Amino acid sequence: MQKAPIPEFEDERLSALKNLKLLDTDPEERFDSITKKVTQVFSVPISTVTLIDKNREWYKSVQGLDTKEGPRETSFCGHALTHEIVFVVEDTLKDPRFADNPMVIGGPKIRFYVGKALYDHKSKLPVGVLCMKDYKPRKFSLNDMSKFLEIAEEAEREINKNAS
Repeated sequence: MQKAPIPEFEDERLSALKNLKLLDTDPEERFDSITKKVTQVFSVPISTVTLIDKNREWYKSVQGLDTKEGPRETSFCGHALTHEIVFVVEDTLKDPRFADNPMVIGGPKIRFYVGKALYDHKSKLPVGVLCMKDYKPRKFSLNDMSKFLEIAEEAEREINKNAS
């Protein structure tokens, strides 16, 4: 398993994340409506708006999982955070970065992942990820990409809405 990479600008990124004042806050409908939309549009069982903290991924909104956070080093979103465009893994078992990941070989047995980094508008640094996951491998078309990017833009706007 390949651990999620840590960006060179990690201290600045963490500062930008803290300034958003979203970590460890209550669920909000404005984020839940986004993750619900992802599950409906793409017919996937799992979607999250994930904020990437120092050692954990924390879900501001989550559909399809009973947890609110997970370890950053094994997170798919930790990988997506460092990609400027959409990060797609159509079959986790065929990708050496994830084939032996605990979330692939154990519960929830993720086989498909798509994530888009979400940026703090002030610092221009990635602070989180909008993602979707499925229990079976899937193809991700250009049309899917276009739809997903539209929803990710909505999530990014919401993350930045109350920034001071």
